[in-house]
Amino acid sequence: MVGLTVKVFRTYNASVTLQQQLAKLTRAEDNVNRKMLSYNRANLEAAILCNHQHKVPRSPGKAMGNQGQKIKDKKNELKEAKAELENEDIESLMEQLEDMNVTRTDTDENTQFALASSKENYLDPRISVAWCKKFDVPIEKVFNKTLQERFRWAIDMVMSSDKEFVF
Repeated sequence: MVGLTVKVFRTYNASVTLQQQLAKLTRAEDNVNRKMLSYNRANLEAAILCNHQHKVPRSPGKAMGNQGQKIKDKKNELKEAKAELENEDIESLMEQLEDMNVTRTDTDENTQFALASSKENYLDPRISVAWCKKFDVPIEKVFNKTLQERFRWAIDMVMSSDKEFVF
């Protein structure tokens, strides 16, 4: 097709992939951290499609080790709370432990690909905003302040509409 640039083609393919993966992976009953894991997995598929690889950090094991230690510490706290039968503490600690496990999984899965490259340059931001709106995920979880300013047009467009945005 005349006039179709590589960037337009990549943007279309990455955006379609993101939207399909979000529909496939996101469950409404999940908590925000689980939903973000689904979002990052969908974004990962788009990054793979665009070949947005980056150099693996020299010491990914150190960061993972730190997360592992925090998880062990939280498990010990949970055991102590169970021994003392503090129900409120047990529930809170279980939620914290779940969030830590989700964060570790997310970190582990995304060490090889640069998700920011696809999100900033190749994905239609309206898809992400519509996903946040549909699943009650704060926009700050997906876009930092700079990206919120950059994509203000998309945020305003999707949030002000009663219709669900579909790419």
